[in-house]
Amino acid sequence: MKLLVFAHTPPPHHGQSYMVQLLLKGFGGDARRQPPGVASPHGIECYHVNARFSRGLADIGELQGAKFFLILWFCAQAIWLRFRHGVKNFYYVPAPGKRLALYRDWLVMFLCRPFFKNMILHWHAAGLAKWLETEVLLAHRTATYRLFRPVDLSLVLSRYNVADAEKLLSRRVFVVSNGIPDPCPDFETAVRPRRRERFARRQQILAGDFAGGPVTVNVLYLAHCSREKGFFAALDGVLAANRALAARQLPLQLRLTAAGNFVSDEEQAEFADRQKNPAVAEVVEYAGFVSGERKTELLRTADLFLFPTRYLGENQPVNLIEAMAFGLPIVTTRWRSLPEMLPPDYPGLVSDQNPDEIAAALLLVLAERDGDQMRGHFTAHFTLERHLACLAEALHRVEE
Repeated sequence: MKLLVFAHTPPPHHGQSYMVQLLLKGFGGDARRQPPGVASPHGIECYHVNARFSRGLADIGELQGAKFFLILWFCAQAIWLRFRHGVKNFYYVPAPGKRLALYRDWLVMFLCRPFFKNMILHWHAAGLAKWLETEVLLAHRTATYRLFRPVDLSLVLSRYNVADAEKLLSRRVFVVSNGIPDPCPDFETAVRPRRRERFARRQQILAGDFAGGPVTVNVLYLAHCSREKGFFAALDGVLAANRALAARQLPLQLRLTAAGNFVSDEEQAEFADRQKNPAVAEVVEYAGFVSGERKTELLRTADLFLFPTRYLGENQPVNLIEAMAFGLPIVTTRWRSLPEMLPPDYPGLVSDQNPDEIAAALLLVLAERDGDQMRGHFTAHFTLERHLACLAEALHRVEE
């Protein structure tokens, strides 16, 4: 099977671009760069158009004249590959509910759709169907349906965004969860003992045994530092939890480490102002964008993972999968596909970005969860091997 992958890889780095990178690597990379005679893994030859419209996070969704010419250039590459290499399957990641991104999708579909036999959409963002019904004019909905349809195969990450695929009358819909390489292969020997030891100490304190002295609970926020992603809600939730612990005179204190880039200068300035408050500066550390060993270190040494997102296009964020891989108990929002990612009846879900509700969930989870459940959930549902096998099976169906 030959697959035209019309999607960008990092930079900018976010969950969608990272998953496209894993797809390409897992299927052997761009077939044009492979040695002759080498079979493609899973029987899929990829031809990649690195459709990078934004140079950084601040550019995403912004109106820029240069992007129009980039669209024409990327579409020209796709059409050339169609005839040069006989690629008939067009793989595309549709935009979330944003007008400028939707207009970009219209133009790509108008230029490329007639040249390819099969259209494959991979829904990394969620909520387009509801947005089309409630936020745009009838003419916009009509144009979207006409330019996209027929969709031969839709790949969705969860049951939640099956509605997005059905809105465009997809002929086939497959649920394929994300998956990543195990970032913590030595969990059993190097991480689990420390997690259990610190969990046991927290339980002693909550039971009234203060003999071992005060304990700091390391809470990690790992995402873009924006209000929509829950950065300020995480900060306020940790402060509220500390006030509750102080009121109970317990020698426990939560300390938040926030890792990620700021998306807007205004929010970065707001955080700088808040750090001037000694109560904030004492328990909040901003680590900036992290990767590699530094990111691994933060995930290893954390006790809890906090991600109270309300991001419009949130679907199945990679940061939650990474937290599970490191056996971190999680507190996140009951939003979009997120509840489906977690075990049934998991207690760390909050309904909104209310600081008091977040604080209550933090205190509940740190008292009840040691992380073993999350590690087991990762190995059962979110490994790269499982993801690639399910993805390949679904892709092959389009040519049956």
